[in-house]
Amino acid sequence: MDKSEFIECHKRIKPFIHNTPVLTSQLIDAMADASIFFKCENFQKMGAFKMRGATNAIMLLTEKQRQQGVVTHSSGNFAQALSLAAKSLGVKAFIVMPSNAPQVKKDAVRGYGGIVIECEPTLLAREAKSKSIQEKEGATFIHPSNDDNVIIGQGTACKELLEQQPDLDYVFAPVGGGGLIAGTALASQYFGNNCKVIGGEPYEVDDAYRSMLSGNIETNKTTNTIADGLKTQLGDRNFPIIQQYVDSIVRVTENEIIHAMRMIWERLKIICEPSSAVAFAAAIKHKNEITGKKIGVILSGGNVDLQNLPF
Repeated sequence: MDKSEFIECHKRIKPFIHNTPVLTSQLIDAMADASIFFKCENFQKMGAFKMRGATNAIMLLTEKQRQQGVVTHSSGNFAQALSLAAKSLGVKAFIVMPSNAPQVKKDAVRGYGGIVIECEPTLLAREAKSKSIQEKEGATFIHPSNDDNVIIGQGTACKELLEQQPDLDYVFAPVGGGGLIAGTALASQYFGNNCKVIGGEPYEVDDAYRSMLSGNIETNKTTNTIADGLKTQLGDRNFPIIQQYVDSIVRVTENEIIHAMRMIWERLKIICEPSSAVAFAAAIKHKNEITGKKIGVILSGGNVDLQNLPF
């Protein structure tokens, strides 16, 4: 995945995505004793950065593959992203969702044109159902985070941020399945100026932190975190990129996530989801290292269950 691929990808997907705004707050800067630039992917189409990777992955399919559709398994933002990207490009999208996924998420996927197929709420069941759709329909499977074309697409958010603020010292991004942080790390290599990338991860799902220590992809026994978008684990396509280019991963507590989320709502006057706030929580926790520096924070999305706010 070289620099030219990033440039081509960005050119390719531009008509189908928003170049999202970058916001600042003097109060937050004073509190952090640093200049912080928030890349607001909560304003992306369907409300999250995942629209970028989904669009790029579909656009790189052959004509025959497009005619037969795409399939993924997801109960969150990628389900919506692939549905909307597929609809924009005239492609069928089969979305395997666990039967216990919130109704609001199933409705959102259907609203974006996705064909929802429900299954038992286990990873094995999701994978088996996806496989059967691939065989029956000839649909191409697109992984939410462990796919080169998805990773490059997600990295265009950081590319845009660095085009606006080329001399950032650090970029903080949340770590879930690893697609966003891997793409961010590559973008900072190609378009930044000695810009370090730091991941934010909840203590409750700290598999990426442990993976960096052990050198192997670790899993989580429990996923008891408010940051529901970060419950997935790294894959064999993104983990080597993370190992090579991510400076460190900072773990944050549930209270630190809620505090950061609240501050974004109150100070920036925007809605972000808990997973988004994890990156900002990590920046605050890293305060000694970022003093006086220019910091980018990727706010990954804003799809919040308003019935279930933590404050």
